[in-house]
Amino acid sequence: MTAIKRVAVLFAGGPAPAANSVISSAAFTLLNAGVEVIGIKHGYSNLIDYHADSPLVEGKHYFRITQDRLEFSRTEPGIMIGTARSNPGKAVSSPAHLTDPERSAPLGRVYKALRSLGIDALVSIGGDDTLKTANKMKLYQDTLPPDQVRMPVIHLPKTIDNDYSGIDFTFGYFSAAETLAGEIRNLNRDAAAGQAYFLCEAMGRSAGWLAYGASIAGDACMVLSVEDIVGPLKNVETVKQPDGTEKSRTVMNLDAVVNKMVAMMLAREKAGRNYGVIVIAEGLAEYLPASYLDGISRDDHGHIAISSIAIGKAFATMLADAYKAKTGKNRKINGIQLGYESRCCVPTAFDVMLGSQIGVGAYRALIEEKLNGVMVSVGGQFNVSFVPFEELVDPVTLVTKVRFIETSSDFHRMARLLEMPT
Repeated sequence: MTAIKRVAVLFAGGPAPAANSVISSAAFTLLNAGVEVIGIKHGYSNLIDYHADSPLVEGKHYFRITQDRLEFSRTEPGIMIGTARSNPGKAVSSPAHLTDPERSAPLGRVYKALRSLGIDALVSIGGDDTLKTANKMKLYQDTLPPDQVRMPVIHLPKTIDNDYSGIDFTFGYFSAAETLAGEIRNLNRDAAAGQAYFLCEAMGRSAGWLAYGASIAGDACMVLSVEDIVGPLKNVETVKQPDGTEKSRTVMNLDAVVNKMVAMMLAREKAGRNYGVIVIAEGLAEYLPASYLDGISRDDHGHIAISSIAIGKAFATMLADAYKAKTGKNRKINGIQLGYESRCCVPTAFDVMLGSQIGVGAYRALIEEKLNGVMVSVGGQFNVSFVPFEELVDPVTLVTKVRFIETSSDFHRMARLLEMPT
């Protein structure tokens, strides 16, 4: 590795509160160390199709981050360098693919684009998909001839879903949870006034941290996520693959899930509460029977377009029908999708502090520790540590390890104890 004189910072995937706390703190500390900082605009989208005949344009594809630009930026909402979901590692699903010229070509173009700007190191900020890409960028460079420059890659974990292995809490989680909790509290008052229910779909594709956090802080009457699809709430179905083979997958027992909600409603009625807010994690859409997912598109990372399913509204309809079948009465149940409004909200003080420490961690990893291929982690009393990529990514499949809510944990039990016994 050469001496680090110019660092690129990019942000990929969905937005998160305190993004600018991370970017600003990383840039501020690097600039103070005499390192030039380049903000890459909109993730990998301007790098993935790079060609020497069409060089990157300053102001359009990237810009120089200066101390003047950073003034007051650490607490600003939004993302000063923008974001995108472009995935240069999409075709690479095993280490062998890294030496396949066709599969690794997008990674190669990203490498050449960064080197065309004289970049000596890359700081990536993003979720688990972006961590996978960061790892692939590091592994791709390991395959290069010895005379080619290796750019250290440092990853900073981001997701409002809080489902990251290797760190206790991700920046933006508490800000997003508080924003959604505020909406749930408002909906609770509306529900009480009209003797109705709201069924809210909260973000959280892989795990239920955000749904649970918003539900507990917002005083919802029930929360369910992918971790809860066990026992009687779980079914297994066999689906035919494109190659003709069959594969088993876990799906929801829809009747059991809806009946659980109805039982909760009846228990609340006995206590004189004919209203409430139920929160479900959007990731439950992945557990719908295959017939519900026909024709649903997937993004560059293979995720279904959850917003097009509107699982909250679908469950609201099923719940209203099941309640009437059980009681013979009608109860208004409104399905609502929550989440997008929380991704660029004003960050809480906790998230500004957490994001700032994560950003400072990028400087410490590159300049003080001279590391490569690590994720910055913060735990305890904002203590910084560095987790090697190989501890977070499966070395065979190159897939990251999701951190679910343990159903035996005190956090999960808290949510259950705060619900009406049925």
